[in-house]
Formats: sequence, structure tokens, C-alpha cells
Amino acid sequence: MALADRIPFGMSLPHRSPDRIAPDIVRNVAQRAEALGFRDLWVTENTLDHVTSFDPLTVLTYAAAVTSRIRLGASVLVLPVHDPRMVAHQWASLDALSGGRAVMGVGIGRPFHYTEFEVSPEGRVGRFREQVSLIRALWSQEKVTHDGRFYHLDNARLGVRPVQHPLPIWMGVGHPDAVRRSAALADGWMGAGGSTTDDFRRSVPILKQALEKAGRDPAKYPISKRIFMAVDDNPAKARADLHRWYTEVYHNPDGTETSGLYGTPEQVAARLEEFIAMGANHLLLNPVANHAEQVEACAAVIGRSG
Repeated sequence: MALADRIPFGMSLPHRSPDRIAPDIVRNVAQRAEALGFRDLWVTENTLDHVTSFDPLTVLTYAAAVTSRIRLGASVLVLPVHDPRMVAHQWASLDALSGGRAVMGVGIGRPFHYTEFEVSPEGRVGRFREQVSLIRALWSQEKVTHDGRFYHLDNARLGVRPVQHPLPIWMGVGHPDAVRRSAALADGWMGAGGSTTDDFRRSVPILKQALEKAGRDPAKYPISKRIFMAVDDNPAKARADLHRWYTEVYHNPDGTETSGLYGTPEQVAARLEEFIAMGANHLLLNPVANHAEQVEACAAVIGRSG
């Protein structure tokens, strides 16, 4: 059975690279990923960056305009450095303009995010929880009155509402406590691309246990991981491409082996099987170079072509 017949796969939209990203490459990957049967397109958020990096909402809106069916996600927005009222409006707009295809992934961020955006890290978990609750209220209620620790609204109304009811919110977090929070707060969970394979192996049982405790069925809850990868008939070439990514973008050359995935189509397929065996019911494939060629190579690996 083809891998794509067992679980859905997402494809990374070209948006972050040590090289320039041409708009036609973004368009090509978006359209080919849709034609090849990938379920969704994903980007990250990296605003102040040392490499090329598009704004997530902007590049997803562009992708929405050149496609018609494929879903559109970000994993993740560093929610505590944003105003939830703005986020709610932006993502409701994307969902409305795309015909109900948005998936908003959120995370709590790391210390440098708070420094960069001059946001106090104090109470960041409480802020995060309040933001998620407020965003959902703005999406679902005609008018919202909210008197919280961080945010205050009086009979406020969004100018546009999402098409989806509800617009799904995924979480991309790694700490065990945050993984447990995902079971209660989120509609799906995605392990970060920079996290290791072993991190994913340890996180999935924690998440499933928390889901069961919350009365939710793990089989119906998206459990995913972003996988930075390179496919080539020459495994040395694939490794070189991936190693450049982890060295120049992540400043973590060890991630080539501990977090990434490279090799021949057969080798990559076997490794993807391992992630499914660990409990993944969705995987995000994130080629790191040669994006137009790699979307075709990834599709062939999972059993999709055309």
C-alpha cells in the first residue's frame, strides 16, 4: 500500500531559504502539490531572520490565489508576540478568501522571540491560553465582551468570520507540559522540524495519554511532524543539501542526522514508515532545496504522481 493511502501528507511551501526564493517557484510548488494530492501547504513564521523568509500570511494568501482545494497552514505562529484581535482577523480573512482552507498553528515561542519584539515573557502561558480563547470567541460569536488579565474587549465584532466552524488551531510545541496542553487546547499537534526524531518518539505517547485523559480519541486527532528532507538517487548529494540547511539556517549541523531525513527514494520511504509506526497520522514533508524537483520526488516516494 502506498504511504499516501495510509496517512495524509503535507508539503512545505517554499518560504525560508539561504537562497532567494522566486515567486514562480512558490506558485509552481503550490499548484503541483495540489495536483499531486498533498493535503495541505505549510509555512513557518520567522520575521527577523538571517536568511530569506516570507511573512506566513502573505505567502499563504498568494498560494490561496493560485490554488483551489489544498489546505493552507502555518506551524507555527509565535502567538504571545501578536495581538490576538489582529490574528483572529487575519486568519478569518484567509479562511474566507480561500473558501475555508486555513489551519492556524500556534506556539509559545522561545526566549529570543520576546526579546526581539519587546514583549514581557512574564505570564506567557497564561497569555497564550487567553489568546487562544479570545481568538476562538471572536471567530464564533457575533459580539465579544472579554475582561481578562491581558486583553479587554467590550461588545467587539470581527469584520469577517471564518468559513470553517471551527477554523482548526494546531499547536507546535515540544515541552512535555506543552504537549499535554495541546490535548486540551488544540485541534492537532505538529512536532517541530528542528526537534529530533527521538523527541517525536517521546512526545507521541505523552500526547495520546493526555488526549485519552481529556476524553478525546487519539485516532481522530492530527498527530504530525515537520520533516526537513532531501531525496536523491545519490544519497551523498541528498545529505549535502540537508546538511547545508541545518548548518546555515538552523546553525545545528548535528540536526542532519538527529532531525532530518535524506537518501534515495527507497531509504526515505522506509524512514517515513518509521514515523507512521511511532504514531504519526499526518506528516509534513519539507524539502530544503530544489523545491520544484523535490515536490515531484516526494510525491513519488509516497505513491503519488501525475
